[in-house]
Amino acid sequence: MTFQDKVVYQIYPKSFQDSNHDGLGDIQGIIQRLDYLQTLGVDYIWMNPIFVSPQNDNGYDIADYYAIDPRYGTMEDLELLIAEAKKRHIYLMFDMVFNHTSTYHEWFQKALTGDQKYKDYYFFKKGKNGNPPTNWESKFGGNAWTYVEEFDEYYLHLFDETQADLNWKNPEVRKEMANIVNFWIEKGVKGFRFDVINLIDKESFEDDFEGVGKRFYTDRPLVHTYLHELSQNSFGKYDDIITVGEMSATSLENCVGYTNPDNQELSMVFSFHHLKVDYQNKEKWTLMPFDFQELKQLLNDWQLGMQNGNGWNAVFWCCHDQPRVLSRFGDDKNYPKESAKMLATTIHMLRGTPYIYQGEEIGMTNAYFTDIHQYRDVESLNAYQILKDKGVPEKEIYQILLSKSRDNARTPMQWNNQAYAGFSDVESWIEPIYNYKDINVEKNLEDQDSVFYYYQKLIQLRKQYQVISLGTYEPLLSDHPTLYAYKRQYQDQEIIVYNHFYGDQTTSISIDATQYDILLSNVNRQTLQNEMMLKPYESLVLIKK
Repeated sequence: MTFQDKVVYQIYPKSFQDSNHDGLGDIQGIIQRLDYLQTLGVDYIWMNPIFVSPQNDNGYDIADYYAIDPRYGTMEDLELLIAEAKKRHIYLMFDMVFNHTSTYHEWFQKALTGDQKYKDYYFFKKGKNGNPPTNWESKFGGNAWTYVEEFDEYYLHLFDETQADLNWKNPEVRKEMANIVNFWIEKGVKGFRFDVINLIDKESFEDDFEGVGKRFYTDRPLVHTYLHELSQNSFGKYDDIITVGEMSATSLENCVGYTNPDNQELSMVFSFHHLKVDYQNKEKWTLMPFDFQELKQLLNDWQLGMQNGNGWNAVFWCCHDQPRVLSRFGDDKNYPKESAKMLATTIHMLRGTPYIYQGEEIGMTNAYFTDIHQYRDVESLNAYQILKDKGVPEKEIYQILLSKSRDNARTPMQWNNQAYAGFSDVESWIEPIYNYKDINVEKNLEDQDSVFYYYQKLIQLRKQYQVISLGTYEPLLSDHPTLYAYKRQYQDQEIIVYNHFYGDQTTSISIDATQYDILLSNVNRQTLQNEMMLKPYESLVLIKK
């Protein structure tokens, strides 16, 4: 099956639609909104994990891979969702967290009783001279090892201490993972997203005196071996299943390896380098304008590198862990529509499979919270305290949270202008953004020039023109200070894409107007001239006659 012309829509279940009046989104809520997604035109719904979980890390700490968390509904609800989505030619993509389990998982609980079989599912190691086995740091802060007194040993957790890392060197563990995937395939799930999957090979446990331990567990050689084996024993046996790996601090070379079809590992990968161009010194909790030249360079490098190695990218701006792109690289105050459409064009015309994050298609913005009590994300709350302890002024801390918090993406989906944005009819687990009365689905659907209909058009074009889904990528105007432009070619089709990333009116382009027609314009441009001034945040897609 080709996935090059498909589009994936990410749902954060907790915030999409509440159907049972408890302020939390649920599976029945998603079912209620399937017609909307069908109208948009997407092919897959990727949902963040809905498995049984203590929710210490928003469901990425799984206690049972085979059971639905009651807060989201039942197995019957899920089966209904699969069936109803299928009627609309939409399929589910499940989020698989295979690097670690919750410490509440039955396997880990058995390990804690001393059962050697299950201890070998994890990494239990003796300390060194009264210290943990290595000096690696957890990605959530602190040492990555937790002491278990009964064994006088430590277990490894690269994330929260309730997320114990699985030992993929153990064939039993690898078998369990394949069984889980096969179970959901039998239920009718047609896609899988693998969380931080490039961390599953941990070979050498030694102290890192240059960094925080990453080089000893990131993109190690056996990741390729393990993924190939998982593919052979589960999803790789079918030609209608797509997979995507989330790659932490990865390299282009490895991502080519993970996705080149000859290797039979994954369909595509997420990488995040292009979303760190507004990190001062690559530190997240800082403020700086985004570096446009670096952004272009990264997009060009990854497009060309994956193309040359026959790899495949998932292309995206937004997800549950990133602030809203419209507030980040666009202008959500002066040019909300234009910049939302320009950013959408940039991604959807690239070589790769586009992902849309809920609300992106209606122009949702950052949350603009003004009080720490409005935040729910543990990472944001920790950052607030750390910055406060460092003596950063409160006003500046709020500016940083406003631009970097993951809660920017996690506020309720804005369906209409009624209370709680139509997400719920009771107080929601996190409050809706103040602007929901102006920015919502209902308003978008009433306005033929809305961001929603523009996304719908982008999805249609990808299905209509093979040059978009299959064409080669060639950067244009690489050094231009305000334009990101590129050419796509396939057989006798050619398109040129111009994206103006700024609000000035001084950027001009030169083309041979006799050679091209307008395929798409986000400012309703009707005619071409050889010399044209681009409007603020203008996108122009030309197709060769």
